[in-house]
Formats: sequence, structure tokens, C-alpha cells
Amino acid sequence: MRSARLHGVGDVRVEEEPAPRPGDGESLVRVTAVGLCGSDLHWFADGGIGDAVLDTPLVLGHEIAGVVEDGPLAGTRVAVDPSDACGTCETCLEGLRNMCPHVRFAGHGRNDGGLRELMAWPTALLHPVPDALSDADVAMLEPLGVAIHALDLGKPRLGHTVVVVGAGPIGLCAVQLARVAGAARVVAVEPLAHRRAAAAALGADVVLDPQDPDVLARLAEATGGRGADLAVEVAGTDEAVALAVEAVRPGRTVVLAGIPEPDRTTFPASTARRKGLTLRLSRRMGDVYPRAIDLVARGRVDLRSVVSHTFPLSRAAEAFAAAASRAGLKVVVEPGA
Repeated sequence: MRSARLHGVGDVRVEEEPAPRPGDGESLVRVTAVGLCGSDLHWFADGGIGDAVLDTPLVLGHEIAGVVEDGPLAGTRVAVDPSDACGTCETCLEGLRNMCPHVRFAGHGRNDGGLRELMAWPTALLHPVPDALSDADVAMLEPLGVAIHALDLGKPRLGHTVVVVGAGPIGLCAVQLARVAGAARVVAVEPLAHRRAAAAALGADVVLDPQDPDVLARLAEATGGRGADLAVEVAGTDEAVALAVEAVRPGRTVVLAGIPEPDRTTFPASTARRKGLTLRLSRRMGDVYPRAIDLVARGRVDLRSVVSHTFPLSRAAEAFAAAASRAGLKVVVEPGA
């Protein structure tokens, strides 16, 4: 089988290697689509993410769609949950498996991900999907799940005003979810014009450019002069975090879902303290795949419009370059194409 393996910074090579053999409780999955995430780009551009560094060639990709080749789900189209938590530690038993300290996560550390033709993965983490969802839709269920988890932490209520800072793929999912959750007003803040246009098309009432010198005044106007009830930051920069802190009303919540390039986040402490804000840090997701599948199947969330580029596995290096350029939205690699 073929795989796209990262050997060093910017060095992705498509190689022939033996097919994996499923272990106990695993199934063999033929991969049909893999989305490239911002965290994949950290690996590609920096050779690591946070305190994890590339010390052996790695197959990236954790936004995975496929078809099961064997076992009880043979022939079934599935979304692959990339987070294989241990299930027995105290954190898992408390229902926080997204924070399991022993997790095996696809495409991270020494755990190969989905940018290959075949992968073996626990059968319990394969979620059947309806035929109405395209392969790219199915791959996009993972970033949608990340956005669902972030909104769950923020607990938006009917009639709230929600500000989403960063309109990449997860931000665009968050915009739609805020509307589904009953937000009366959704504001998106994004420096790239084509992403602002996408946010408007997908439900944002107001779109703002953070580079506008009057952005704070425009943000105050967009939130009715009172401030937002919830801000979700998905850009991964200190400037975005500061804007989210400025955006919300006293006593409200800011959810930080972006991954900073240096492993540090700062925010204006005096503003946050004066407002008595709650800061929630979001890591991956919980068990939200069934909800994500249902939202897309019922047409409540549009994932197809978020995919702007597709590449075959043989052009994986080009796919990473396209994603890194931020010229579009979501880049998807199709190993079977």
C-alpha cells in the first residue's frame, strides 16, 4: 500500500510499505478521505506540536473517512474517531476521554494517522455514516466534533450573541453550530477576505476584519453595545485571544480552541479580571460523533461548502503546501483517487 509519511520539516514522501494487520478488536479500513488540520500543519512546518516532536517518520492525518474491509462492519462506510483512549484511567472513567493521559491519537507522536491507503483501528471507534454524506463530508466530521466540544464548553443559550474569532474550517463549523444552538446574533472575526465571505454565507450576521483599526468599535456595535455572551477563539494567536476577551460581557465565557504556534498563550489579564471572565480551554472532543453525523445528515450543518481543495495521495506534498498557504478553506486528500 502507499502512505504519505513526514520525514522532516516540509518533507512529505509518498512511499510503498506493507499493509497493517489488525490486532484484537481492530478492523482494517480502506481510507477514502483525510482532511488536513491546523495541527497537521504544525507538524509539517515545525516538526512537532506543543511538547511533541517528530523523532521518527510519521503518517499524519486524523480527520478520516473510510470503508471497513473486514470484520463485523465489512463494507460499511465509516468515520474514524482518531482518539483511542485507554478507557480505564481515572480521567477516562470520569467521562473525559479526550484528556486521557495514555491516549493513542492517530497522526500524533509515533502513532500513524490516515494519510495512507489502509489503516487498522479499533472497531469500536468506527462510526457508520449514511450514504448521503460524501467522503469529504465524513472526514470533516472530526473538525465539526471539535467545534461541537468547544460550543459545549461555552454553553450558548437561546437568544445569545456569539463571537467566533477565526473563520477557518473549525471556526466556520462553530458559526453554524451557534446558529443551530439558538444564537440571536453571530459575529465572525477573520483577517482573510475569502474566509469572511464563507462565514457570512454560512450564517454569520456580521463579519469583521481584525486588522481594521476600528475593529473594537465595530465589534461593540455588532454586539449591541453590551458585548457578547460567548466568544470562541479558534485562531491560535494572542491577538485573537485578546480580541475574544474584549468581545464578551462581564461574567461571561471565552473558549480557547486555537493551537498557538509557540506553546504559549497570553491575554490581557486586567480586562479578563475586571470582567470576571471564565476561560475554558478546549482539547479535541468528547464522544460527539453521533451528534455530528446527525447534524450533517439532517442538513443543520453544511460541511461540503467548507471543503475547497481535494488532492490524490500522490500529491500529498502539494496538498500540505495548499493548506499552509491558507488560500482556501479545508484541504482534503483522497488516498483512493
